[in-house]
Amino acid sequence: MKIITYNVNGLRSALSKGFTEWLEAEQPDVICIQETKAQPDQIPTLELEALGYKSYFFSAEKKGYSGVGILTRITPDHVEYGMDMPVYDREGRFIRADYGDLSIASIYHPSGTSGDERQAFKMTWLEDFRHYAVKLAKKHKKLILCGDYNICHTPIDIHDPIRNADSSGFLPEEREWMTLFLRSGFTDSFRYLHPEERNQYTWWSFRANARTNNKGWRIDYCMITPDVVPLLQEAFILPKIKHSDHCPTGIIIR
Repeated sequence: MKIITYNVNGLRSALSKGFTEWLEAEQPDVICIQETKAQPDQIPTLELEALGYKSYFFSAEKKGYSGVGILTRITPDHVEYGMDMPVYDREGRFIRADYGDLSIASIYHPSGTSGDERQAFKMTWLEDFRHYAVKLAKKHKKLILCGDYNICHTPIDIHDPIRNADSSGFLPEEREWMTLFLRSGFTDSFRYLHPEERNQYTWWSFRANARTNNKGWRIDYCMITPDVVPLLQEAFILPKIKHSDHCPTGIIIR
């Protein structure tokens, strides 16, 4: 089973850059997407269905902002929209699909780059999300939390850890949260299989030829619970796929 997560930075923009052609060639069983920036009536679900994907989306109330979705070749038993937390759900940040005893979520964590207010919102979200995820993992033992976490965990996850030490996404308190999150019972699937691999990133700034020079950040993850770890066969990043300022990353499980 191939599961991919991908911040598309605007689904309609990605579609105009060949997203459906790539999807047809890549053939993931499930793809979790973030930052759709689209309302339900703006999403070409028929086009996706023609490729064999059922689609489920949870949009933000604010048009052209945030939004998450799951495209799946396997019909889920249940789809959960949001976390039953209105302050976050109105921003369209969480959707989950259940397949028997396996549960897969698409999550878009807030960014704090726009200023102190949103950074504070991000930190509050992070702790609320961690508590939510821990409770969810008790109910769904085989849980995969895919998405844009907007945090690099360690220095090898970012091209320039020294100069970015005070940047949102690599702040000490964010990195400490990630350590705590992992200690709460979750595993970074990519680092589990590639513990020392460097220069593996999932996001690049549009500025200063960052992507051409591979000056990136690894901020997109497939986090897995202990019951999923034995099923993990492969974890990968696809940096050559360029419909967005992010690239897809994913896992293959038995």
